[in-house]
Amino acid sequence: MVTTYTVSGMTCGHCVEAVRTEVGRIGGVTDVNVDLASGGVTVTSDRPLDRAEVAAAVDEAGYTLAG
Repeated sequence: MVTTYTVSGMTCGHCVEAVRTEVGRIGGVTDVNVDLASGGVTVTSDRPLDRAEVAAAVDEAGYTLAG
């Protein structure tokens, strides 16, 4: 499954890496691509992800899942 989210508050490469790392720790996630310019985070997983689970990981990284 591929799902795209929008993350608010990222301003640099460190932000991108923090989000990539935390979201990548979610069970079943196989790939995370983060686009700093748009705030887009594309997550590939082998199971459906609960939005709250992704929001918690983004929050742990210090940012906010938009929407």
